[in-house]
Amino acid sequence: MKTKWGWLISIAIMLVSVLGLPAMAWAADEPAISSGDTSFMIICTALVMIMTPGLALFYGGMVRRKNVLSIMLQCFAAMALVSVQWVLIGYTLGFGADINGLVGNFQWLGLSGVGGAPNVDYAGTIPHQVFVLYQLMFAIITVALISGAFAERLRFSIFVAFVLLWTTLVYDPLAHWVWGVGGWLRAMGALDFAGGTVVHISSGVSGLVAALILGRRRETGSEPMVPHHLPMTMLGAALLWFGWFGFNAGSALAANELAASAFLVTNTAAAAAAISWAGAEWMHHGKPTALGAASGVVAGLVAITPAAGFVSASSSILIGLLVGPLCYFAVSKMKFKLGYDDSLDAFGIHAVGGIFGALITGVLASKAINPAGADGLLFGNPHQLLVQAIAVAATIAFASIMTFVIFKFLSLFAPLRVSDEEEEMGLDISQHGEDAYNYGEMSSAHI
Repeated sequence: MKTKWGWLISIAIMLVSVLGLPAMAWAADEPAISSGDTSFMIICTALVMIMTPGLALFYGGMVRRKNVLSIMLQCFAAMALVSVQWVLIGYTLGFGADINGLVGNFQWLGLSGVGGAPNVDYAGTIPHQVFVLYQLMFAIITVALISGAFAERLRFSIFVAFVLLWTTLVYDPLAHWVWGVGGWLRAMGALDFAGGTVVHISSGVSGLVAALILGRRRETGSEPMVPHHLPMTMLGAALLWFGWFGFNAGSALAANELAASAFLVTNTAAAAAAISWAGAEWMHHGKPTALGAASGVVAGLVAITPAAGFVSASSSILIGLLVGPLCYFAVSKMKFKLGYDDSLDAFGIHAVGGIFGALITGVLASKAINPAGADGLLFGNPHQLLVQAIAVAATIAFASIMTFVIFKFLSLFAPLRVSDEEEEMGLDISQHGEDAYNYGEMSSAHI
């Protein structure tokens, strides 16, 4: 009996082994998911997510008290709207199979076919869904940044339509140009580690176009437009600084040496820019301000974003020291001389800082930091600066033209900005029926 059962067991083991060989071979061909990289990227995704509520606080403290809820709700609305848009169509347009270097195809429409297996074209050691989520957080904050340029005067219904159209027609194609396999700027060799062109230049330039189309706020020049709650703005800046580590270090897409380097230069550039902005302000006005220090931090974070994976710590100090005074000049002098009303300095910080960051990447980039990148002008490759300039020019042209078209299209259906009476009342009341600081009294009055 033992011999009989022994033979049966032996035959069963042999059959299982033979039948299992194809499955074992198939599994061996699949890229292995790294639990360390996956954990790191999930944390980085959460860090980038918290940046948009941080932006809501940053912007919320800078507007007048009658508009604080409206600007914060715009940031939260961007989170909700883009989260759905990205799943339905945004991700596949940005990262689907290339169509003539311009946009992705519809292979992942509705995230069809996107599961737990890695996407070897982009991140071979983490689940595809984690990569989708990480890129989603970039798309969310980019369109939310634009709201700072037209704060205190845009209709909320127009904002909702703008978010969906702009993300689909501007952000998604730009993401493919720069990061998508086959994208024409990526193929040209443009360096943008974490979004200097895709995120900051596109949002800042689009914000300027929107501000010019909408016109200045009605009280501009007749009453002070001072921030109503600077502690809120400082808290928002702190959350942005915190979340930006996921933004830049996470763009390494793995828990490795490149992520560590990107983390280090991100913090260093932000600190240097806070110092240089405050120093410029101190020299100009005799006093450094809390708003200036917070703005300097953001300017430094913007400028280091495209360069984070390509430059050394010492180079990041130089980037921060240069971008602080540059953006300070843009927000304290340039917008007043040119007469545009960039309410919360989306253009002055994100476009100006992003342009500087993209160009300085072409100067200071080094393959010693990232062999997959390129050397810049300082390391014997002047061509890289030309490539960076082309990427900057293309982003400015595309974002500005498309933003103009989108707003003109929306104006065919409804007024873009609120009425004078609604603007004087404040968007919190006129658009949402709420008051940030007297909600209980308002609720009693409506009963």
